[in-house]
Amino acid sequence: MVSIDVTYDGELRCSAMHGPSGMTLFTDAPVDNQGKGAAFSPTDLVATALATCMATTMGIVARKHDRRIDGTRIHIEKHMTASPPRRIARLVVRVIMSEPAHGIDAEGRAVLENAANTCPVRLSLHDTVEVPVAFDWGDQA
Repeated sequence: MVSIDVTYDGELRCSAMHGPSGMTLFTDAPVDNQGKGAAFSPTDLVATALATCMATTMGIVARKHDRRIDGTRIHIEKHMTASPPRRIARLVVRVIMSEPAHGIDAEGRAVLENAANTCPVRLSLHDTVEVPVAFDWGDQA
């Protein structure tokens, strides 16, 4: 169990303190929803959680198989619904594998891709959120 304490600071801004580490992050409503867009929005954090969970889960699997994926990057685009209710409609993910990962064989790639696609955050998202994922292994035309 992890404890996180959130305070509504006013003006559509919140602060969240991570209990185990004491680290604090802030959220702000996006400009298109009455906010200033001065920090991650709560839905931005969902997208960020997905990308970091995919990377972390791949890292755990890579370590287990004595592989290196350091420097791998994930680009994620968050698309909100155009009509109410306001929610995340689509998270488009592009995983750009780093140079150390380029030599991984097809079987190893499949294992890493499965790890990303079955990370805890991905499995926690509602089925109505589309999540197309593309992997760039550096050898694609």
